[in-house]
Amino acid sequence: MTAPPSTAQASPEQRSLSEVLDALEHSVEGDRTSVQHIIDRLEDRSFPAQMLIFSLISTSPASTIPGLTTAVALIVFLLAAQMIVGRDHAWLPRFITQRELKSRTLLRAIGWLRKPVRAVERYLRPRWSFLTHRPWRWVPLTLILFLALAMPLMEFVPSTGSIASAAIALCAAGLLARDGLLIALSLLPLMGLPVAIYALGF
Repeated sequence: MTAPPSTAQASPEQRSLSEVLDALEHSVEGDRTSVQHIIDRLEDRSFPAQMLIFSLISTSPASTIPGLTTAVALIVFLLAAQMIVGRDHAWLPRFITQRELKSRTLLRAIGWLRKPVRAVERYLRPRWSFLTHRPWRWVPLTLILFLALAMPLMEFVPSTGSIASAAIALCAAGLLARDGLLIALSLLPLMGLPVAIYALGF
């Protein structure tokens, strides 16, 4: 009699948000941590995981660091664009991957994020999976591109950068967990924030 099949491991785009934070926390070494170091030490290098990580950092109190929102916007733009064209592996320019954060600031941000992340992931589960595949997932990714273009302006509007990053994080979390409902819910802030920024006269 053959042995029962072992439980399949989760694919790179099906890890829990807490696991992504754990991987990020374990990647931190020394006084300063570069973007490249974070990417290299992550077990999961999928596009959604990387987008989630950097948008979460920008959602945290670390977003008060001057220029961080703009840097995250560029990273998110490049990741979303590469997902749309169907690249297998993410590419980021060297001037981005060499950027550094104080490790203490990064660890404090991770600690701050754990509570809201745990609250969100309790409701995540695979559903409406068609929204995680082409061509449907091009809709939120295209909105993320436009939002990323608007994010540098948000450096001048308090809190809007964090709100934009949270909207992107929701979409990335939906892709990571194959939760199409969460992706659909993320469309509201993804569409609304650029309109709000435009209405403010920027």
